[in-house]
Amino acid sequence: MTSLLQTLQLIANPTRFLDGCAVKYGDVFSVRVLGINSPPVVFFSHPDAIYECFAVPAKELDFQKATHVFKPLFGEKSIVLQETRSHNRQRQLLMPPFHGDRLKSYGELICQITEDVIKSWQVGTVISMQKVMPDITLQIILQVVFGISPGARYQQLKEQLTSLLEDVTKPLYSSLFFFPPLQKNLGAWSPWGNYLKRREEIDKLIYAEISERRLENDATRTDILSLLMSARDENGQQMTDEELRDQLVSLLLLGYETTAAVLAWVFYLIHAHPEVKDKLMQELDVTDTSNPEVLAQLPYLTAVCQETLRIFPIALICTPRMVKDKVEIAGKKYTSGTILVPCIYLAHRRSETYPEPEKFQPERFLNSKFSAYEYLPFGGGYRGCIGAAFSMYEMKLIVATILSNFQLALTNNRPVHPTRRGITIVPSGGVRMQVRS
Repeated sequence: MTSLLQTLQLIANPTRFLDGCAVKYGDVFSVRVLGINSPPVVFFSHPDAIYECFAVPAKELDFQKATHVFKPLFGEKSIVLQETRSHNRQRQLLMPPFHGDRLKSYGELICQITEDVIKSWQVGTVISMQKVMPDITLQIILQVVFGISPGARYQQLKEQLTSLLEDVTKPLYSSLFFFPPLQKNLGAWSPWGNYLKRREEIDKLIYAEISERRLENDATRTDILSLLMSARDENGQQMTDEELRDQLVSLLLLGYETTAAVLAWVFYLIHAHPEVKDKLMQELDVTDTSNPEVLAQLPYLTAVCQETLRIFPIALICTPRMVKDKVEIAGKKYTSGTILVPCIYLAHRRSETYPEPEKFQPERFLNSKFSAYEYLPFGGGYRGCIGAAFSMYEMKLIVATILSNFQLALTNNRPVHPTRRGITIVPSGGVRMQVRS
């Protein structure tokens, strides 16, 4: 019964659950939060323990069993679910489009999409950042990642994905993924049957796009799907259609709602702290805001995004890992079946690392350097998020583009609290803002 209760507490209010456990048990605690027959799940937040977790060789861990809840969403060929060799192969194929010069080629399109979404804003109107941000990040994924230009298929994908992702964020719908017994297809009217039908419709559109691209074989395209299609592994093999589909859906699910949620927090925190806003606006006022590369290098803008990701990281935890035989972390032995979870959320709130951790202070990142085990908003080790650099780049460009075009103000000064929305934590109330000028 305890495992069911703990699972429901984690689903309903993960931050409160984690905060409560940390206060009660400290840097390491074991709970049962994966349904009725949950194995022990051990959370770590001390940087040394996180370092040791990352250092455990992949062959001693099982990633598929620990992340099974994502399988119906991502697909079984998703990089999230792959083991050792297969994971390394996919990582090598996926990494190049998200880094270096490739990243720079997306800057203008990110700024352009942002400007297109906000150009209809009128002075005096009230907008909800929780509605605007997903619109911008979904369009960026469709155009930059999928490489689909606005048109009929683009519109269909946008509508179907928005509607499905909206439902996946609701507690009742998302509980389907935590409790496999609920995954029964009793026809299109049953919750699981409904999900499978919608997934099939989205897949049809994605496979149609992949098939069209294979026929086109256009070497000049720079979107991420095209780059993935032309990539070859060390044996000269390219990704199959199924692998491409699963990577695209994983990138979409991990990079759309999550980045949008962090952006809503960025706008809330900037405007709830006038001194931060003044400092940021001073930096933007003396900058060539038409140049994405210049924006991406701004120190205070970068610090604001880093500090937001510290307090409200994109994910609360790193990829869970199940022990195959036995491993030792922080002097304690863990046996087969135990799930190890480096906890990003709690690592970012340790007062030993971050004095007054509840306070929003971007200056921390101007004055100090943090290790990859103290600050890890995108996870870390060999399972870290491949889209980390892209996400950070995208956030900075969106924030700078909006603040350079409009003066905004929160419609009320009531403090907000974190609430769960699917796999993300969003500000309550949706961050309603008035457009000033």
